[in-house]
This record gives sequence, C-alpha cells and structure tokens, in this order.
Amino acid sequence: MKSWWIVSDHSKAWMEARDVPVPKAEKGQVVVKMHAAGLNRGEITVGGAVHGGPEKLGGTEGAGAASEIGAGVTEFKVGDRVFGRIRGTFAEYGVTNAHQLMPMPQRLTWEQAAAVPTTFITAYEMLVMYGHLRCGEWLLVPGVSSGVGVACIQEAKVIGASVIGLSGSAEKLEKLKAIGLDVGIATRKPDFAARVKEATGGKGADLVTNLVGGTVFAECIRSMARRGRLAVVGYVDGTLKAELDLNAVHAGRLEIFGVSNAQVTQEERAAAVSGFARDMLPALADGRMTPVIDHVYEFDDAPQAKARMESNAQVGKIVVRIC
Repeated sequence: MKSWWIVSDHSKAWMEARDVPVPKAEKGQVVVKMHAAGLNRGEITVGGAVHGGPEKLGGTEGAGAASEIGAGVTEFKVGDRVFGRIRGTFAEYGVTNAHQLMPMPQRLTWEQAAAVPTTFITAYEMLVMYGHLRCGEWLLVPGVSSGVGVACIQEAKVIGASVIGLSGSAEKLEKLKAIGLDVGIATRKPDFAARVKEATGGKGADLVTNLVGGTVFAECIRSMARRGRLAVVGYVDGTLKAELDLNAVHAGRLEIFGVSNAQVTQEERAAAVSGFARDMLPALADGRMTPVIDHVYEFDDAPQAKARMESNAQVGKIVVRIC
C-alpha cells in the first residue's frame, strides 16, 4: 500500500513516499481503511521525545471504515465508520487498538472526523481530566490558533468556561471569536499577564494550556489565579527550559502538569478516549462542536501539508485526504 514516512536526521525532518504491506489486525485491534488523516506538529518536530525516532510511518489520527476486526473485538464490525488515534494514518490502511476508536458522528465528513482525535482528546485531557476546568472559570490559551488551541476553545464552551486566547495575529483571533473566543490578545511576547488580570477582573486564569513553550512559561505563571492550574503541552518556540517562580507557585497553591503522548500507557489512552466519548462526543454529534479545518491536501501533496504547518499560518487543523 502507499504511505508517507516522516524521516529526520536531527537537523531537519522530511516526508518520503514508500510502499509497505497492509497491516494485519492482532488480538484487540482493528484495521481501518483510511479516508482522511490529521497532521500534528509533534510528528514533524526534530529531536526530543515528540518525534519518536529517526523515521516512522506518518499519521497518528484519522477517520475511515473498519476493514478487519481482530480477535476479541466486539464493539465494531467490518464496514463501520470510525475515527480515532490510529498508528500510520498517512497510508491506505492503519491499525489501532479497538479502545482507541469511536463511532463517527453522521454529521461529520471524513475530513472533519480526522481533525478530531489527537487534538480534541489532548484538549480533553488538559481541560477535564487533569485541568478540572469548571463552568464559570477562565481558560487562557497561548497559541490559540493551533489545532489543539481551537479544540480548547470549543470544549471550554461546552463546559461553560470563558476563554482568553493569545496569538501574534489579530486576524486569527478575530476568526476564532466566531467559535467562542471571548478575549483575544495579539502578542508574541511574554507581556500579557496584566491584560489577562484585567480581563478577569483582577483574578487571573483558572487554567492555562501553554501550547507555545518556555518563552511564555513565566508569564503564564504571572497570569494565573490563586489555585490555578498550568498545563505544559507544546514547544512551538523550541524553548524547553524556563524560569520558575517557586514563591508564586507556593503562595498561590498553583498546580503544574504535563500532557504528552510520548510515554502514555495503554490504560491512560483508553481512559482518555472513553472519557472524551462520554463527555464530548455528544457535542460533536449534535453540532455544539464542529472541527475547524484550515486546509485539506490530497494524499500526493502530503509534503505541502507539512510545509503549511511549518509556516505557522494555519487556523485549526491541517488534514490529508487519503481516498
């Protein structure tokens, strides 16, 4: 089958077209005939745990039709429209454990469904499982125009929280107001704490999802409310170290946690999917949430999708149509 691999030499990453065997379903697994796949920044980041090695079959999420069911799988049958976190979705077929799949809402297109799993489940882990975001609270999202950032806005609105988003583009922030962004702050610098406090009536953000990295970490701390929570998620800025004000953390009873798929266990993966399906899938099915797609590329144009992501021009998800 046709596939795209992501290859790295520790200074740059590129995509290579390769012909590989169709995967087989082992016990507890499902093979999916892929129709669309989402692209994630962590796949093309050079070095560190996020890339996962010198080369790998691209794609970690997508949507398609179940084509082979492994032993012990009873919740799906051949032909079911499914979506989820699937290994190797930049290919004609992908395979995953059944607990990583969800039935695809009828109202979604293949491309919309492919834009959901990694970003929306990551957002769910940050906001609900570990961030404990509640109705009436304030969420701050540096890097809000990314796929995960947009998912954070939509899930926060389902919860009933208010959202402050940071982006270097005022145009992007204006677009995001249409899906629920309450306050947009146009900046690429660590200079936003005072404006966050002003927007929240002096309180600060109850939860911060830092999708940018170390350059804004200290300012995120300064933006937090008492007993606030801070999620460390991405490093778009390439900065893996930051100043930590221990007194602020101590005095404010702040919590800092990380969310990454690099070392996640199968049990943690299963818990995240089942929680998301219970709490957020109904909102995708009834229209309260609709994935925001920046651009859809054809399969042969997958390297252009990578270039689009590296340009930082997108708002929402970049998707590759498989067939």
